[in-house]
Amino acid sequence: MLQRAGPIRPPLFDAVKRVYVVGTADTKGPELLYIKALVEGAGAPVLLVDIGTRASHIPVDVSARTVAAAHPRGAHHVLGGSDRGAAVEAMGEAFSRFIVTRDDIAGVIGIGGGGGTSMITAGLRQLPIGVPKLMVSTLAAGDVKQFVGASDITMMHSVTDVSGLNRISRVVLGNAAHAIAGMAMRSIPQATDKPAIGLTMFGVTTTCVTRVTERLRDRYDCLVFHATGTGGQAMEKLVDSGMLEGVIDVTTTEVCDLLVGGVLSAGPDRLGAIERTGVPYVGSAGALDMVNFWAMDTVPAEFRSRNLYKHNPQVTLLRTTPQECREIGEWIGRRLNACGGPIRFLIPEKGVSAIDAPGQPFYDPAADAALFEALENTVQQTAQRRLVRLPLHINDPKFADALVESFLEIAA
Repeated sequence: MLQRAGPIRPPLFDAVKRVYVVGTADTKGPELLYIKALVEGAGAPVLLVDIGTRASHIPVDVSARTVAAAHPRGAHHVLGGSDRGAAVEAMGEAFSRFIVTRDDIAGVIGIGGGGGTSMITAGLRQLPIGVPKLMVSTLAAGDVKQFVGASDITMMHSVTDVSGLNRISRVVLGNAAHAIAGMAMRSIPQATDKPAIGLTMFGVTTTCVTRVTERLRDRYDCLVFHATGTGGQAMEKLVDSGMLEGVIDVTTTEVCDLLVGGVLSAGPDRLGAIERTGVPYVGSAGALDMVNFWAMDTVPAEFRSRNLYKHNPQVTLLRTTPQECREIGEWIGRRLNACGGPIRFLIPEKGVSAIDAPGQPFYDPAADAALFEALENTVQQTAQRRLVRLPLHINDPKFADALVESFLEIAA
């Protein structure tokens, strides 16, 4: 007779690791205790961390003074002042320094309004990719880029203000508590069978990157990042974290947005992680023919008479001019010169994107020539750092093969 199987039970939770429940215990006490009880009830050990700037009204496991002591100027700089804005900023820095000293984090859940969200996410952004991070916030339904950055923080809208328990907040906070417990207790181990490398891609360089990954997937775990600003930042965060053993930066287009004023800049630290770590790096000029803006009616007036291309209803592309290309090439060249690791930068002389080819809207040989000449004149070539010009389009299979061969040469 077939017997009914018993209940499926989760694996035993690693008792060394804990879920951190973080918030301001001077103003969010009942909510923090509610979340703590639910996470513990789900079977996960919990540490309640106070980041309030006034006296706590509930028992906590880690006091605000302990967190504040991590500030470079000491706890007295964070606590006791009359300027709330300054205290929030200082506690955010203290929490970001405190959290990276902990080796027992299975996951972190924070709750808060504007101040709490700012302080808690400052710390969450310092944690490695893959550590569960959940922020329940009154600001989560808006633009959260400044809070999430290049990290994998999950933002959950609190719906009502985080100000007491009610029929809505009990459900939302309860869902959040069970979510962080589930993420922490059922975490997915990172694959370690192959080394990981990062690649950057846009729609207009997809053909190239797809061929590169197809050729390397048997040797490497290929992580492709969409070069939308946060994509480049995320890739470089992983480089800084030691999680990537090399980079094939096909699509450096985020530099265009940084220098010309587009909406998808990765910031001035693009290529900074390559300089800091010295990882093997193969780069190219992918999509350096374009600057990104949102819908056509959002393009700044100064660019309205320029060569614009409607990529889709939400995204408008601006063709870079010879002068802009010159500045972009010089900027990239200077950053490459600062890198001490093995560097190869391949130039596709017949076009840098799918729409930079004869008959396509961004075909501009003069602009491309200015870009290539600026790179060649700026990059200081050595045995470690080499610039290679190839009479190929970026999406030519032979160009992808050249990228692969260059990477295998320097990564060996």
